[in-house]
Amino acid sequence: MNARLRQDTIVRTLRRTGSSTIAELAETVGASRRTVLRDISVLRDEGFIIHSDPGPGGGIQLDPQSILTTPKLSVAEVFALLISVASMRAAGGMPFSGLADAGLAKIEQALPKDKVRDLRRFLACLYIGELAPQVDISDLGTMDSELLPAFETAFLQRVPLSFEYKDAKGHITQRSVEPQAMLILPPVWYLVSWDPDKQDFRHFRMDRIKQPELLAGSRFRRRHVPFEGKVSPIGKLPR
Repeated sequence: MNARLRQDTIVRTLRRTGSSTIAELAETVGASRRTVLRDISVLRDEGFIIHSDPGPGGGIQLDPQSILTTPKLSVAEVFALLISVASMRAAGGMPFSGLADAGLAKIEQALPKDKVRDLRRFLACLYIGELAPQVDISDLGTMDSELLPAFETAFLQRVPLSFEYKDAKGHITQRSVEPQAMLILPPVWYLVSWDPDKQDFRHFRMDRIKQPELLAGSRFRRRHVPFEGKVSPIGKLPR
């Protein structure tokens, strides 16, 4: 469990239980007591009001008001919510879409202006369409949780990305590409990139990408992706 996920779990646990000990939190997140204490310090620095009662019977409590007044969502987290809603809508399985859109609008309003700007730039890279019926998805796997944070930096700062990729035949290769777009063809998600070695665009199924790594020190230029078929930018989806 990475640091951000641990800290979010600590907040949710304290919110649910009202009070907990360091030992109980450490067991919940699968980390040492020292790590949990460090996470609590980080949460306090971020604005969460966390009380601690020393001695036997003491525990850790989260002031509920700090949850209401301190938004903690990053661009990648808000983007994850948006693309989840968009993909469900594209697949035709989006009940209560009006409420979902209203909730997402409130979340966006709570973000600082620079984060809203980043979010909109990120959304401009997202496209949605329909998967061709002949595409075999019998081996569809789960996506690496590290992908979206890596994509955020790659797309917003135009930093090349390296990753391990397993093709349809099971062959594993190391790829270095310039991410240009994300394409959702429910239930399959693709990273659309310019491959400098091939001098062409390549589509990589996200569930086959592992160990993403940013190639710091270089930048790439944005390219127009020539999509085929019924593919639309998220901003042009019917509401």
